[in-house]
Amino acid sequence: MSGAVIFIKEDLNISEVQVEFLVGILSIISLFGSLGGGRTSDIIGRKWTMALAAVVFQMGGLTMTLAPSYAILMIGRFLAGIGIGFGVMISPIYIAEISPNLNRGSLTTFPEIFINVGIMLGYVSNYAFSGLSVHTSWRVMLAVGILPSVFIGFALFVIPESPRWLVMQNRVDEARSVLLKTNDDEKEVEERLAEIQQAAGFSNSDKYEEKPVWRELLFPPPPLRRMLITGLGIQCFQQISGIDAIVYYSPEILQAAGIEDNSKLLAATVAVGLTKTIFILVAIILIDKLGRKPLLMISTIGMTVCLFCMGATLALFGKGSFVIALAILFVCGNVAFFSVGLGPVCWVLTSEIFPLRVRAQASALGAVANRVCSGLVAMSFLSVSEAISVAGTFFLFSAISALAVAFAITLVPETKGKSLEQIEMMFQNEYEIQEKEMELGDVEQLVQNKTDLTN
Repeated sequence: MSGAVIFIKEDLNISEVQVEFLVGILSIISLFGSLGGGRTSDIIGRKWTMALAAVVFQMGGLTMTLAPSYAILMIGRFLAGIGIGFGVMISPIYIAEISPNLNRGSLTTFPEIFINVGIMLGYVSNYAFSGLSVHTSWRVMLAVGILPSVFIGFALFVIPESPRWLVMQNRVDEARSVLLKTNDDEKEVEERLAEIQQAAGFSNSDKYEEKPVWRELLFPPPPLRRMLITGLGIQCFQQISGIDAIVYYSPEILQAAGIEDNSKLLAATVAVGLTKTIFILVAIILIDKLGRKPLLMISTIGMTVCLFCMGATLALFGKGSFVIALAILFVCGNVAFFSVGLGPVCWVLTSEIFPLRVRAQASALGAVANRVCSGLVAMSFLSVSEAISVAGTFFLFSAISALAVAFAITLVPETKGKSLEQIEMMFQNEYEIQEKEMELGDVEQLVQNKTDLTN
């Protein structure tokens, strides 16, 4: 959309506000897909929820391609948003539930990898088709986005259902068969299956029968509250630090630095997309070796520096070749640091930390928080930039990114190498330890009070 919107604006003669609405509405609408996706995946399974996401997205892409007016274009954008909402919620959950412990982190980064590949291909196709007529170019740019989702139809004939979902449906033999496909050690498979059955049995115990999942999420017990703060917090920080503003509006940002020709603008955005894609590969290599939290720290600190330097470049210098070079450097640096940590780690952690009973719907809440923040940033970037300048907006993003550093230090645990069931127990044990420390503190205070009275 970042390249297509240049031609849509000219072809359909729409205003800046309509551009913001067109770009940002995708993220806002996708929250409805994410909200519905959690419950849907609990009913029909993880696999077929992905199929539903692909079909709805294809309908949206086709509608946008053929749209004769702004209103029809918005209808297509609405459908695409619903499909994306389903997809961003279910794919990390599916991968986390089917992956071996030692490789789960790198495998769960795959959705972020292919999002980056998609962004890069989008930038490339924008540049490739920018020479077509104004009326045709943006339609072709949007049409090619339909093709990747077609491959999901073929993938459904190969991929199995999530073993954890199968256990929740009492289809234990099928779950065992799926686990054996990802692990050759039958003894380890039986141990893992026993853990999953224990977690599913605990989730379905009488203790929880009277409490629906959504009520449990609205009024969570302390361990789940801690999980929700971590999961929803990191999802919000991923977006309010400005990554979607850079992805959607990179032509406008680079234009502020001095690039004026449309073809050169779109060529520069290809460098942004390529950087984003290359550095997500670094995350694959390191996430299960270095761990989630160290990558998150490196990422957020690096983003803070790059965003601040970008703001300073635009604020202190005029337009020119030097400013353009610095702007491209700092924009690429920001997306590189994002792709190394905050981008993939956000989805990995959200898919790992929640208990089996609430995992799909709690992850859906995280995806909703992500999409709402993305939409707010995308729909307000041009207006905020006009009010406080593009440089001021980058200073704002830098301050938010600095807060993300503090959040990562204080509230994000390390989950590397642990099974999903062990991670659940880690949060539970942390609460129990805190509770015992509080009780011990109360006893010590009582003893001290008695001693004071005796004296």
